[in-house]
Amino acid sequence: MQIEQAARAELERQMAASGLTEPQFDVAVVTRRAAPPCAQNVAVETLDTRSPQRMRFLARCNDAPGWRLEYVVRARVSAMVAVAAAPVAPNEALTDAQVTLERRDISNVADPITTPEDAVGQMSRRMLRPGDILRSGQLSSPVLVKRGDAVVMTARRDGIEVSTAGEALDAGARGAVIRVRNANSGQVVRMRVAGAGEVEPIDSAVNR
Repeated sequence: MQIEQAARAELERQMAASGLTEPQFDVAVVTRRAAPPCAQNVAVETLDTRSPQRMRFLARCNDAPGWRLEYVVRARVSAMVAVAAAPVAPNEALTDAQVTLERRDISNVADPITTPEDAVGQMSRRMLRPGDILRSGQLSSPVLVKRGDAVVMTARRDGIEVSTAGEALDAGARGAVIRVRNANSGQVVRMRVAGAGEVEPIDSAVNR
């Protein structure tokens, strides 16, 4: 059936772009209606494929007068994703022992984490139970610099490294841009958090 073929083609395209590991899917056309005869090839248009649980397609016949029929398709999508292997408390950083990889139904999960490496070291925003799928929206990077912390301001260029002391005026996780006061000059500059107690110029990643 052309509608099912179109749905499978769209899912294959989405899975190829998603980065999911070993994705699999089952497709079912929910709206079952017989299409009238059509002398020409029936054209299928994609209306809405944002949710695998409710994909909408339009079948169109360009005969005169022709016809248009809308179909709803439901898909079940599974893939290998990161899940909690042990209980995780709120604001606790995940360890290797707390993350494993399992095949799960992710039809209703918009932001699953696909590799354990992307979850380890992140902090859970809520309590996680063994077997819970790890989602990007439920995890956050740990704060490495707090407001008022003494930090080392390090600039690297062309193999030369220069460091000076500073004071963090904002809190931030790795990669966050915060304000830092130079302890020697008193000048306030915006810098990127590079690690615990360490900041670097915003453009340092380009210069490395």
